[in-house]
Amino acid sequence: MPQPLISSRARPLTGTLRVPGDKSISHRSLILGGLAIGETRIDGLLEGEDILATAAAMRAFGAKLERLGPGEWRVVGRGVGGLEEPADVIDCGNAGTGIRLLMGAAAGQPIATFFTGDGSLRRRPMGRVAAPLAQMGVQIVSREGGRPPLAVIGPETLMPIAYTLPVASAQVKSAILLAGLAAPGETTVIEPKWTRDHTETMLRHFGAEVRVQDLEDGRHITLVGQPDLSARPVIVPADPSSAAFPAVAALLVEGSELTLPGIGINPLRFGLFQTLLEMGADIELTNTRTEAGEPVADLVVRHSRLKGIEVPAERAPSMIDEYPILAVAAAHAEGTTVMRGLEELRVKESDRLTATAKGLASCGVRVDVTGDDLTVYGAANGVPGDATIPVDLDHRIAMAFLVLGMAAESAIAIDDEAAIATSFPGFKELMNHAGAAIAAWAAGG
Repeated sequence: MPQPLISSRARPLTGTLRVPGDKSISHRSLILGGLAIGETRIDGLLEGEDILATAAAMRAFGAKLERLGPGEWRVVGRGVGGLEEPADVIDCGNAGTGIRLLMGAAAGQPIATFFTGDGSLRRRPMGRVAAPLAQMGVQIVSREGGRPPLAVIGPETLMPIAYTLPVASAQVKSAILLAGLAAPGETTVIEPKWTRDHTETMLRHFGAEVRVQDLEDGRHITLVGQPDLSARPVIVPADPSSAAFPAVAALLVEGSELTLPGIGINPLRFGLFQTLLEMGADIELTNTRTEAGEPVADLVVRHSRLKGIEVPAERAPSMIDEYPILAVAAAHAEGTTVMRGLEELRVKESDRLTATAKGLASCGVRVDVTGDDLTVYGAANGVPGDATIPVDLDHRIAMAFLVLGMAAESAIAIDDEAAIATSFPGFKELMNHAGAAIAAWAAGG
């Protein structure tokens, strides 16, 4: 049954709030731990539904995984090329990142693997991953439009390729590199637009040789195939995409000051915070450090008066998951915010561009969608609210509009909280402890 929530005006948000581990790095740590030789210890793993689906998949491939405590996991890998053929269909739930990375890992094995997911995932196209894998000799059979359920059948010998990404996608890049681990020779991915580099960083951490060159046609990432990956400890930083929600809430709710410790500040993931700083946000980075190759800092976020700006299209890859919550911040800003080049939002867990625009409009915010650009006309004197938002199994739409309700004139409801657990288990409780007012709600009552 749907589980509606309603978010009312919050008290000042204060204290220290620990957000879950980085979803992107959590997926990769489980997969690479399963492809390494030896025992990998992971600390800070996100234990949301998406990651647990990837953990179940790696068990199905024959890796040994054990939860030692909250966020603490042990993975005993099978080595590159050593995965077993799963005995059953792998259900990736809502995890778009999980299924695409697992397709790459499965492609390097001479086995047949069948993938499916929930209703949202089965609507999402996988052709961007299937096309380069097919060039490597992998057979992929799917529903119309490259949608799951689908089968990945790896060849006896995988062919290395040089592949230029037609659109910026860290997931596609990562799938190719994970497949390339099993290929002889060198596999190269060419990025005309840079995307998050967690896979390259973690491959090096586990002992693979990865070279990066910036040339005229883009960034060339070259992996030397058939390495002996060795188990390494992994400390997962707190997820900047999850931190975006309490951070924007603190910016919007008067009197707020939140500390968010251990946030990943990889520059290829930090576009939202760069944008918020340009809008006038009071965000302080303290205790900067490096953990398992990833830059990390504690963020102190204080209530701020924001102003509208233009966000360039080239910033999209560094903040593609954060546009719904940025649009919420823009709704409370003074002036107009224009976000350009958002075509990738249309193929996320939902059509996030349409969902964000419709949701804001129903809350009394003026918005325009022109092509793939979103314009939000800030209501600096107050967002009316008083709406119920259909979230369509999209965790980021759900959390974004709960944040909007914390600073709106009237409460805002979402029709189902269930999807939030895919990336931010405990979101409601954590935010309420800091001063929010999110409660279960009987729709229509």
